[in-house]
Amino acid sequence: MTIFSDIGRYLLMIKGMFSKPENGRMYWKEFIHQCTEIGVGSLGIVAIISVFIGAVSTIQTAYQLVTPLIPRSTIAQIVRDTVILEFAPTLVCIVLAGVAGSRIASELGNMRVSEQIDALEIMGINTKTYLILPKIIAALLMIPLLVVIAMVLGILGGRIAGVSAGIISGNIYDKGLLEYFVPYNVFFALVKAYVFAFIISSVAAFYGYYVKGGALEIGRASTKAVVVSCIVILFADYILSALLLKQ
Repeated sequence: MTIFSDIGRYLLMIKGMFSKPENGRMYWKEFIHQCTEIGVGSLGIVAIISVFIGAVSTIQTAYQLVTPLIPRSTIAQIVRDTVILEFAPTLVCIVLAGVAGSRIASELGNMRVSEQIDALEIMGINTKTYLILPKIIAALLMIPLLVVIAMVLGILGGRIAGVSAGIISGNIYDKGLLEYFVPYNVFFALVKAYVFAFIISSVAAFYGYYVKGGALEIGRASTKAVVVSCIVILFADYILSALLLKQ
């Protein structure tokens, strides 16, 4: 019954976010702050992971292509499609669930425990709209941008690794990137990025907003938010793949 209770409270929280803002300027300031925290704050880890994921993909793909009958440009094609379809949107969002999601849950949990949320409600402010909605909108804006950056850096990292290790020349790699390219793959990756961004921000906000207790419960809520976000992301990844990648 706890699961159904949590789902019900989650849906009521989402419904409660949509109300007229009390002060538009205050909401805009909070939105910009969240964009900075989620986007700029996560850019470093996303860049490092993307470059090395692309590099490892190139080396492992070359290791498996042992037959000379397959052209070397196939390595670039496999790296490109793997990075765009799965590594950039899914792996990066799982990392962001740990980086941005835990921060959102901890921030709201601390405000709940220190009774700041209660004080805002006494002042007549809809805390769901003021505290949660800017976080979700900022995530919907910044996380897809981070995924696009991850795509570019992943492919670039694969090129650098391939050329440095003597596996493939730069010209052949660039040629392989253009062969059999399907633009729909990028659209599919962005759809996943938007869905995952909503999951990360809303689930983390839910667990942080409804914390009860003290500092120990804040830590537990942050951990639970990350775990649940990762599970829901993987489940949504399967559903979206089954629905949008039908032949």
